[in-house]
Amino acid sequence: MAAKKQKMLKITLVKSPIGAVPKNRATIEAMGLNKLNKSVLLPDNDATQGMIRKVGYMLKVEDAE
Repeated sequence: MAAKKQKMLKITLVKSPIGAVPKNRATIEAMGLNKLNKSVLLPDNDATQGMIRKVGYMLKVEDAE
C-alpha cells in the first residue's frame, strides 16, 4: 500500500521580526526562519497552521508542489 503524501507549505519570512513581541520572534525561530526572505518547507498540519495564524503578518505562505 502506498503511503499518503503529506501536503507541504512553502513559508517565506518577508518582514523583519526586529521589534516584534518576543513570543512571536520565538515562533519565527521555531519555524526555522532566521533571515529575511528565507523559505522553509513545513507540513500542513494543525501545529504549523497555528504558528502561521500567530505571525502571519510577517510571512508569505504558498502551497509547495
